Amino acid sequence: MKAVILAGGKGTRLAPYTTILPKPLVPVGELPILEIIIRQLIHHGFKEVTLMVGYLSELIKAYFMQRPAILNKIKIHYINEETPTGTAGSLGYLSNMNETFLVMNGDVLTTLDYSDIIAFHKKNSNLLTIAMHNKKVKIDLGVLELNPQNNIIGYSEKPEFNYQVSMGIYIYEPQILTQIKKGEYLDFPTLAMNLVNQNQKVMGYENSAKWLDIGRIEDFQLASEEFEKNRDLFLKD
Repeated sequence: MKAVILAGGKGTRLAPYTTILPKPLVPVGELPILEIIIRQLIHHGFKEVTLMVGYLSELIKAYFMQRPAILNKIKIHYINEETPTGTAGSLGYLSNMNETFLVMNGDVLTTLDYSDIIAFHKKNSNLLTIAMHNKKVKIDLGVLELNPQNNIIGYSEKPEFNYQVSMGIYIYEPQILTQIKKGEYLDFPTLAMNLVNQNQKVMGYENSAKWLDIGRIEDFQLASEEFEKNRDLFLKD
């Protein structure tokens, strides 16, 4: 299996950390989140990973040049995007992807079993599989339900809603790449819905894994706390 990690974003919501570091090198505990991800992939038998890089990419390359223990176990390729082309458009630069492969964001801390999602994908003969997480959203206010005349017909005090959200982890079949034009912008939701509208098989993968998207300062702080409490679950050798 091959993997692709999207690691080119500027991570502006994580400033000031990301003024001197690319977001994938921001440390969780004593390790960059990107190394934690790659160690997990090695644990699940991945032999090659392509890093889609951009912002401060030289720092990412320099870091892994100093990590022979990682490079002895997995081959790392780099594709540098000078102009961002989106979470799906960047895959237009890939080559030699002839088998099922994994794509994920480079700022995800999770205990997801990558082997299991791949097995699920193949068992169901999916073209695309999206790992999903049950996200609870609490509204700390009274929510009004109105009719078209603005008459109140319902009132919920601090309701909680459940949504199935994307974990930023996907399993692709290589033929999807024929729908991505090199150098053209394409975000992942548009690609996914294009496939759905073509009646292609796109499924969500339900799981109970821990999952944190390290996009904001508060998310990063929570991830650091969770990592220290559950190191054996997150850190694979």
